[in-house]
Amino acid sequence: MRYQSTRGAAPTLGFRDVTLTGLAADGGLYVPESWPAFSTDDIAALRGLSYVETAIRVMAPFVGEDLTEEELRALCTRAYGRFAHAAVTPLVQLDERNWLLELFHGPTLAFKDVALQLLGRFFEKFLTGTDTHLTIVGATSGDTGSAAIDAVAGRTGVDIFMLHPKGRVSDVQRRQMTTVLAPNVHNIAIEGSFDDAQALVKAMFNDPAFSARFRLSAVNSINWARLMAQVVYYFYAAVRLGAPERKVAFSVPTGNFGDVFAGYVAAKMGLPVEKLIVATNVNDILHRALSSGDYSTGTVTPTAAPSMDIQVSSNFERLLFDLAGRDGNAMAGQMRGFESSRAMRLTNAQREGAAALFASDRVEPGHMNEAMRWAASEAGNVIDPHTAIGLAAARRVDLDPAVPVVTLATAHPAKFPDAVERATGSRAPLPGRVGDLFERQERYDVLPGTYAAVTEYIAERAVPKA
Repeated sequence: MRYQSTRGAAPTLGFRDVTLTGLAADGGLYVPESWPAFSTDDIAALRGLSYVETAIRVMAPFVGEDLTEEELRALCTRAYGRFAHAAVTPLVQLDERNWLLELFHGPTLAFKDVALQLLGRFFEKFLTGTDTHLTIVGATSGDTGSAAIDAVAGRTGVDIFMLHPKGRVSDVQRRQMTTVLAPNVHNIAIEGSFDDAQALVKAMFNDPAFSARFRLSAVNSINWARLMAQVVYYFYAAVRLGAPERKVAFSVPTGNFGDVFAGYVAAKMGLPVEKLIVATNVNDILHRALSSGDYSTGTVTPTAAPSMDIQVSSNFERLLFDLAGRDGNAMAGQMRGFESSRAMRLTNAQREGAAALFASDRVEPGHMNEAMRWAASEAGNVIDPHTAIGLAAARRVDLDPAVPVVTLATAHPAKFPDAVERATGSRAPLPGRVGDLFERQERYDVLPGTYAAVTEYIAERAVPKA
């Protein structure tokens, strides 16, 4: 398996190098040169397998010869052994048609753990026995940061610098990052939005002088290995609901398009996906792009679902590239235009290709709260605001009533206690394994959201290339 950049100018790489690199040298994102194909027999053979064994079957074509099956099994066993539920990502039925796929049973109570617990072990595996030191630079709207920090804290050969927008993540999200006091963990609260933080990270990767000094790597969903790990739970859920004989729809609350792109990959591999519902909040660039072809940024509006308060969805580039004939030069030109004007129209091929598989919905705060109340009162299930946005969209989008709809439950409701209480009248307690979170010491630095301030901070603390 080889990987190519969406912008066509970076070298093709194998799985190991793609994992350690993150963003492509030409500013693009890596994707496989071709999608692995699973037959109906291959999918049927996943029935009854554990999550770890499902992961091995689904990911094996992507890792190629860089990991043996035994090595991949050992890494997955260690990664998913830290989850609080034996099924890792259990399905929960809400009514005759709607299901939740609970992705929050990992150590930091969010879906990011499913990929990042594994990614941390990939890093460790690929760095062992080398003199390479990784400098991980990431931006987070809340959950990526804590999951990535948990995955690499204390590991040799790695430093992590995580940027989050000051005051725009929940107290639980912030504390899950800033109470990890390992010497290789550096938390930075920037004065600005998540989009500002994400732009700073991309600028560091694209700065030849800065990237030449350090071996930079990424944990955001720009890293292909992270998306690959998320493909697994689409197969795991669909098989339990009747695939390959039965189609399944998925509703995905998303801002950066990574989680739902993993569903697209599963469909390209042969999973019978009826529809992927892209559920956004009022920061609705993805809904506008998919419904009218308008991919233009606006002002980020802070909401009770902060992980979705995004106007630039990095992974959308991967979809546009695949839908438009995988022309790297054309994609580079399209993205240069967007980066200069902050506006872009999807081509006819991109719009028509997306319409075949995707639906979308913009969920207002009132509908989000209504979905939280419905889940609590009618289904006895307390959900967080992001999951509620997915559920609201799942219940509104017009689909064949015979098709089950799985909403991805992306975070534990205790991560957003104020929003849950406002909607339902009760607070969701933190699970016992993180129950002392508010008693732990915090450590982080506040910086202006400028390139000079952030790169100077990192340069003073990072380990240069040998």
